[in-house]
Formats: sequence, C-alpha cells, structure tokens
Amino acid sequence: MTTIVTEALIRKPIAVVFDYVTTPAHWLAWHPSSIALRGATDHSLAVGEEVIENFRVAGRNGAVTWKVIARDAPVRWAIAGTVAGGGNGTITYTLHEAPSGTRFRREFTYAMPNWFARLLDRVFVRRRIEAESTEAVRRLAQCLENP
Repeated sequence: MTTIVTEALIRKPIAVVFDYVTTPAHWLAWHPSSIALRGATDHSLAVGEEVIENFRVAGRNGAVTWKVIARDAPVRWAIAGTVAGGGNGTITYTLHEAPSGTRFRREFTYAMPNWFARLLDRVFVRRRIEAESTEAVRRLAQCLENP
C-alpha cells in the first residue's frame, strides 16, 4: 500500500470546506485528475452513497467507483474505491478548526493490482500522484478562498 498525505490551511469555516469537498460535483473544479462523474454528485455524500469517477492519474485514464465508508461532519469523511481493471484505494479527509479557517488533510492510500504496477509505482507513478495531489489541494484552497 502507498499513502500520500497532502495538507493545507483554507481560510473558510470548517462546515463550508466539509460540504464543498464531500460534494463530488466540485471535484471537477479543484482536482486535476478528475475528468467526469456519474451518480450522486450534487450533494455532500452520506455513508453508503456511491459515485463513479473517470480519472487521468499519472497519465493513465480509468474509472473508479467510490463508496462513502465514513462520515463525521464536519471533521472526517472517507471513501473507498475500486478501479475498473484492478486496484483500489481509500481517500480520507480530516478537517480541524484553525484560528484563520480550516486545517484540511487529504490522505490517499492505494494498492496497485500486480507486481509490475507496483514496480512502476515505486519508480515513476507515485511521484506523479504526489504532484497531482499537491496541486489538487492548492486548487481546493484557491477555489474556496477566491470563488
């Protein structure tokens, strides 16, 4: 398993940040890997709800079905995903109130489907995913702070 953690201070109230990041329709605005969405996208998702995301990660196109596995508004939300063609992952958002807004933490843990993909991850893919995750969280803060 590989884990990538990205954090940011977002100058907005915790409830605003939580509702925004847990509403899939917004992912297209801030996450560079998110290309298209199907399913429940227009509201902050509850445990058990699903959304299908088409993505481009580290130059690879695919689709993943995300299912909400945890929700403790406005401080924690987690989704588990299964990639069409193999692989899986979990994304957890943890939020804390801060004096000037919200401390946001995104943790992405994933497993590659085979030994060759694991090798590529160590050599090449992980660095690209880290860069994309950093850019995503930067864009998230920008979208919320400068609508």
